[in-house]
Amino acid sequence: MKNDKLNPFKNLNKDIPASIVVFLVALPLCLGIALASGAPLFSGLIAGIIGGIIVGALSGSPLGVSGPAAGLAVIVLNAITDLGGFEIFLVSVILAGLLQLLMGFLKAGIIAYYFPTSVIHGMLAGIGILIFFKQIPHAFGYDKDPEGDFEFLQLDNENTFSELFNMIDYINPGVIIITVVSLIILIGWQSKFIQNVKFLALIPGPLLAVSAGVALNLIFQSQPGLAVGADHLVKLPIAETTSDFLNNFTTPDFKALANPQVYVTAIVIAVVASLETLLCVEASDKQDPLKRITPTNRELKAQGIGNVISGFIGGLPVTQVIVRSSANAQAGGLTKTSAIIHGFLILISVITIPFVLNLIPLATLAAILFVVGFKLAKPALFKKMFSEGWGQFLPFLVTVLGIVFTDLLMGIALGLVVAVFIILRNNLRLPFRIEKDILDDHESYTIEMSQSVTFLNKAAVMTTLNNLPDDCKLVIDASKTQFVHHDIIEIVEDFQVNAKNRGIEVELIELSKDKEIRKYKDVEVIDQSFDD
Repeated sequence: MKNDKLNPFKNLNKDIPASIVVFLVALPLCLGIALASGAPLFSGLIAGIIGGIIVGALSGSPLGVSGPAAGLAVIVLNAITDLGGFEIFLVSVILAGLLQLLMGFLKAGIIAYYFPTSVIHGMLAGIGILIFFKQIPHAFGYDKDPEGDFEFLQLDNENTFSELFNMIDYINPGVIIITVVSLIILIGWQSKFIQNVKFLALIPGPLLAVSAGVALNLIFQSQPGLAVGADHLVKLPIAETTSDFLNNFTTPDFKALANPQVYVTAIVIAVVASLETLLCVEASDKQDPLKRITPTNRELKAQGIGNVISGFIGGLPVTQVIVRSSANAQAGGLTKTSAIIHGFLILISVITIPFVLNLIPLATLAAILFVVGFKLAKPALFKKMFSEGWGQFLPFLVTVLGIVFTDLLMGIALGLVVAVFIILRNNLRLPFRIEKDILDDHESYTIEMSQSVTFLNKAAVMTTLNNLPDDCKLVIDASKTQFVHHDIIEIVEDFQVNAKNRGIEVELIELSKDKEIRKYKDVEVIDQSFDD
């Protein structure tokens, strides 16, 4: 049974419905991110197709979905302008992919395992809140800011919250009706009553909501007060002929290899894309009900190959993306088959039915993302993190607020700073245990060092030693210690010299420079690089 859960061909009853949800979420995001990046709209679709089919097939991530990333939109926009054209920019995308491939072989993916759980949970909750607020204008009929813009300061010179006030003057009753109907379907379809009826449970709720949205859109076209304008619908490029379709693909200008700025841009893309991918890998693994672990080095290689191919045929840079990955997890996807199928769905729909997809109201997609956002930022998650103490809750909260009021990477950085500060603070307080005794009217102190004493404990050790009274006895017991940093040993040696002038008798138990070398005494370390 366990193998069946991991088999990509034996879970189609879960993966196909999930792939449809991811497809519906990904389609407007691919177009919106391309628009926000100042790139051709089709380049976003290419990245979505490559991220689904190529990266999905090569990746070891069971739930992760790759495609164009909102976090790179500003970088792409500036790069296209600075380099002088999209064709030149594509060369940087290819080089970035090669760098990621190299990073995978150098096993740089281990970086992913150094992100604290509190920050990852904060990332999920922050993205959930951001998704929710960003979709409110679309749900009411105000679509000036494109889908895929997930930064606090928006492309339309507004911000996440000011946009909520601007939409008041543009409320469309027809759009609101579509949003409400879509939400009723999405929420009702998750009820036990519907799920207990087998033939109804087989129909994906989001697909039904989209169908209802399209139907209402067509009905409202003849109602002047309810008609949904073209600006409130999906805008997929339509190719009338095969030649028109092929013209949507752009080839890179390799003459740009002589331009040093191309290499600088490639490094920036590789670093940011890899970091965002590794963050999303950790986040998507947290949402996996089977708690599988993604091989991060393999993920970097898959992303690298995806970016090389995307750059060659005119696509945006590809990363693993949290919105689509979360939608996949929330929709019940079990294996990477759902990510692969979603890529094929984008490809097939772009070729065969673009005119049908252009009837989908953005309000219906907003309703789908409302549900995804709420599930990511459930009040129960905040309650759980608060119950685990301030050491967990504070980095979590800072990450959430950072993402909501800045952007994804800045929010993560702020959360990491707080988490590291708490770790440093705890290290300063817990490097050893000290006991005080009175022997023959003289004070005696015993410092029992912990298992590992690092340079982070320097301040605590120095403060404790300097605060000892004169004319006492001090025993420093390192018999249970496996590693003592050189800086700590040096502090003790200096103190021994100073102690003679203060009348302090010092006794050392198994504290020597040998402990500095034997970092892991009698411990077998197993290399787990997860490079399956």
